[in-house]
Amino acid sequence: MNLFQPEPNRNLLPYDGIVNYHGPVLSSGEAQCYLDVLLNTLPWNHDEAVIYGKRIQTARKVAWYGDSEYSYTYSGTTKVALLWTKELVALKHLVEQKTSHIFNSCLCNLYNTGGEGMSWHSDDEKALGRNTTIASLTLGAERKFSFRHKSRRGDDPISIVLENGSLLVMKGGTQTFWQHSLPKTAKISTARINLTFRTIVLAEEFRRTRKSEVRQV
Repeated sequence: MNLFQPEPNRNLLPYDGIVNYHGPVLSSGEAQCYLDVLLNTLPWNHDEAVIYGKRIQTARKVAWYGDSEYSYTYSGTTKVALLWTKELVALKHLVEQKTSHIFNSCLCNLYNTGGEGMSWHSDDEKALGRNTTIASLTLGAERKFSFRHKSRRGDDPISIVLENGSLLVMKGGTQTFWQHSLPKTAKISTARINLTFRTIVLAEEFRRTRKSEVRQV
């Protein structure tokens, strides 16, 4: 396993994708303040997934936000976006400034301890389009984050420790050719919130449909 802290904005992947680690973009105090507010104000719910035809409930909790009340389907489940809170808007603007990319949605993930994680997967849903850009902002506990190539799973994973207040950006062919995971660990007993800012490419189609429905009422 390759575990390292790269130079800022250096591509972590050797080929078929781009992953840039910006390091902390918030001070530890700022990150802690946002963590406390989001822990207590977002409507956290256990996530669900359909695996081999069976619906399961995950230990982690999620909340889904966006510019409009459009839906997002992943792992066999569909969620309808809530409208932004002021804290999420502020963080969205910060991430957009750092990445020079505009996002219209955010999947918020809550991991209460290191015993909660995510198995290998790609964020390659149709609604995100091809070569999508996803910006991941970490608040709270530092956790290892890993990548493996889909066609070369025998190779050692590429891993990085995501620091409190840090920003990681996945773009290009990353979701097409790579999987990522958040490994579980018994060493972490504190909470981590991960904000994954995304761009739903079907959002404009959703807006047109909503306007049509309003005109028909």
